[in-house]
Amino acid sequence: MTAEFAVALPAVVLLLALVLAGSAAGLTQLRIEEAAQAGARALARGEDAAAVGVTVRRLAGDSARVTIESDGIWRSVTVSAAVTGALGPLVPWTLTARAWARTESADAAALPGAAATRPAAGRSA
Repeated sequence: MTAEFAVALPAVVLLLALVLAGSAAGLTQLRIEEAAQAGARALARGEDAAAVGVTVRRLAGDSARVTIESDGIWRSVTVSAAVTGALGPLVPWTLTARAWARTESADAAALPGAAATRPAAGRSA
């Protein structure tokens, strides 16, 4: 083994470790974004918080943390999880994704501003 190789080897190993950690973080971010979107859709359909938590954990993993918020007709699901994989414990990254969905309603007239979009009774549009 040459001296140059002995000096370069730790740098190559460190670079490989950083690439693997970045890849694990990217995959974790994709998983939690998908889980947040699925949770927001479930809330919009009217499912309860326990069912949303089950859906999110099925997609993001059992260690994912779920926060549900409501702002009028809008529902928000925030999912947080630590980076997983072989280097996950060495990299203390916690990633977060948030998704919003509007509550589905069969009665559109109950929504604010809905009356202005319909023609008045007895008149045609």
